[in-house]
Amino acid sequence: MPERGTMAEIPLAKTRPAAFDWPVAPVAAQRKQATRTVAAETAGTGFPLLPAARSATAPKARNRKASAAWISRHVNLLRGADAGVVAAAVYAGFLLSEDGFSPVGPRDGGAAVASTALAVCWLAALEAYRTRDLKVLGIGADEYKRVASATLRIFGLMALAAVVFSIHGATAFVTVSLPLGLVALTGNRWAFRRRLAAEKIKGRHLSRAVVVGEPEDVRYVVQQVGRKSGAVYEILGACLPGARRGAGLRVDGRTVPVLSSTDAIARTVRLVDADSVIVAGPLPGGNKFIRELGWKLEESSTELILAATLTNVAGPRIHWRPVEGLPLMHVDIPQYGGAKHALKRVMDVTAALAALLVLSPVLLVLALIVRLDSPGPVFFRQDRIGKDGQVFGMFKFRSMVVDAEERLAALNQQNQGAGVLFKMKDDPRVTRCGRWMRKYSLDELPQLWNVVLGDMSMVGPRPPLDREVSGYERHTHRRLLIKPGITGLWQINGRSDLPWEEAVRLDLYYVENWSLAGDLLILWRTFRAVVRPSGAY
Repeated sequence: MPERGTMAEIPLAKTRPAAFDWPVAPVAAQRKQATRTVAAETAGTGFPLLPAARSATAPKARNRKASAAWISRHVNLLRGADAGVVAAAVYAGFLLSEDGFSPVGPRDGGAAVASTALAVCWLAALEAYRTRDLKVLGIGADEYKRVASATLRIFGLMALAAVVFSIHGATAFVTVSLPLGLVALTGNRWAFRRRLAAEKIKGRHLSRAVVVGEPEDVRYVVQQVGRKSGAVYEILGACLPGARRGAGLRVDGRTVPVLSSTDAIARTVRLVDADSVIVAGPLPGGNKFIRELGWKLEESSTELILAATLTNVAGPRIHWRPVEGLPLMHVDIPQYGGAKHALKRVMDVTAALAALLVLSPVLLVLALIVRLDSPGPVFFRQDRIGKDGQVFGMFKFRSMVVDAEERLAALNQQNQGAGVLFKMKDDPRVTRCGRWMRKYSLDELPQLWNVVLGDMSMVGPRPPLDREVSGYERHTHRRLLIKPGITGLWQINGRSDLPWEEAVRLDLYYVENWSLAGDLLILWRTFRAVVRPSGAY
C-alpha cells in the first residue's frame, strides 16, 4: 500500500454518485437500527459493516451556551491573570535602582509614565498576537510561541525607543521585567492549560466533530485525533460515500458509527448537534462538493475543517500564498544545517554542562550503586549509529550483566520489541538496580557527556544500533540526517510500547520539523514522562 502523504494515492471520483434517498430518521429510530447486526458490506466502500454503539449514534444533546460561557470565563480569567503578571513584572523593573530594589524614595514621574505605557503596550501585544485564540489555547506550542513573540517584540521596540529618544531607566525593564514576565507568563499559561485539560479529560468543552471522507482517510484522522494528548475534538461519527446509517468503522479496536452517506452531511450535522465537520480527504464531487458543503454548513454555524493530505509536515514549514483567488500551499524544504542548527548546538552544550554540574552528586551515587550491585564496570559503552551513519560510542550506566550481548542470541525467540528492536519486559539480563534505573531512565544520564562531545543532541531521534540500521527500509534512513537525542518524541509517546511504524513516523516528523521551542517542550514533557514512566523496560 502506498505511503500516506500524497494526493495521488487517494482516488478521486470524477462524478458525484447518485444521491441516496435516505431520510434522516429520528433519534429513537437510529437507536433501534444501531442495535441490528449488519452482515453485508457497503457497496463501494470496502469496509465491513459493524453494529454501531447506541450512545454514539444518538449523542446526547448538550448545552452549548453553558460550555461557551465556561470557555469565556476561562479566557477572561486568563486575561486577568496575564494582566497581573505583566503589572508585577513591570513594577519590579520600576523599583530597580542603581543600588538594587528600593520600594521607597523619590521617583521620577517620567519613569512611572514609561512603566504604565510599557504595561499597556505589553497587554495590547498579547491581544494583537491572539495569544488567547481558542484555536491555540491549550494546544501544542503555538500558544507559548505567540506569548514569547509578543513579549520580545514589545521589549525590542522599547529598547529602540530608549535609544532614539534617550529614555533613561530602560535597562532595568530589560534585565528584570523581560525575563521575569516571560517566565511568569509561561507558567501562568501552563497552569491555565492544566485547568482546561482537566475539563476536557472529563469530556467537557470539546468540539463535537463529524469526520467525512473515504474509509481509509477517516480512519487515519480518527486515529490521529485519538492518539494526541490534550483532546480537542469529540468524534461523533463518520459520513462515508455510499454508506448506510447504522454501520460502523473499526478504528484501533473501537467502532466509529457511520451516521449517513456524504449526501446527507448537512442534515446529519443538525441532527447530532455537531460543532464542526472534518473533511479527511478528497470526496466524490471534488472541490465543488466541498464548496457547496461549506454553504450548507453556514446555516447551522458549523465549522468546516479540511485535513491536509500532507502528513508529517509541521505548521512552520507551511505557507499559504493566494494567486488570483487560488490558495497555494507552499511547503519549505527541511533544513539539516545552518544557523538554526548552530544555535541548537549551543543550547545542547549549555544544557548538558549545566545538567552534569547540577546532577554530579546523583551521578556519583548511581555509579556507586552500580559498582556494588553486580560484578563489572560502572559504565557501558555501546556503538551506535549517529548523524550521516557515523559510528560513535554511547555511554550508559551498566544496567545488565557483563555478558548481556553474548546471551542475546538465546533470547531472540522471546523478543517483544517492535520492528527491528529487541525488547523484553522481564529481561533476565537486567540487574537488580538496572530495573529501577531503566524504569526512570537514570541509566541514560551519562549520555550528557555524548552531547558535550558532539555525538548526540539533547533532543533528537532514537540512537540506533548497527544491526537495526541494516534492517531499515529506504525511507527510515532519513532518521540519520540529524544527530540522535537523549530524548525525543519517541520517549514522550510511549517508548517501547510504541508500534515500530509509529516510532519511525515520530522520528521522521522530528527530523523534518524540529524547532528550538519544540525542543524545550519535549524536554519538559520528558521530565513528566520520567516521573510517570510508561513503556520503559
